[in-house]
Amino acid sequence: MPVPVDQLSDPAVRAFVTALNANDRAAFQAVLTPGATMSDDGSDRDVADWTEREVFSSNGHMDIDKESDGGLSLIADYRNDTWGAMRTAWRFEVQDGKVSRFETGQA
Repeated sequence: MPVPVDQLSDPAVRAFVTALNANDRAAFQAVLTPGATMSDDGSDRDVADWTEREVFSSNGHMDIDKESDGGLSLIADYRNDTWGAMRTAWRFEVQDGKVSRFETGQA
């Protein structure tokens, strides 16, 4: 049973997923701390470049299967126009109510 986005436990993670699924660049940027970092399959990536390619220009979307670690870890079915659908794991670090780092990769 998927977890509805509006029921995700951590407010920053909830805002991150909501903005990503809405393809809302401004809301997505607003949920990140200045200098936020990320990695994809264990390799650090440039957040702006990666999100443009993997999320915004390719219609990225997350369907959450489960959350753990107080909402800071997610298992999701992620899809975009480039890669299709894949099962992914996401881990978040939150600082002052915003996402300071996120890590994603195949689950």
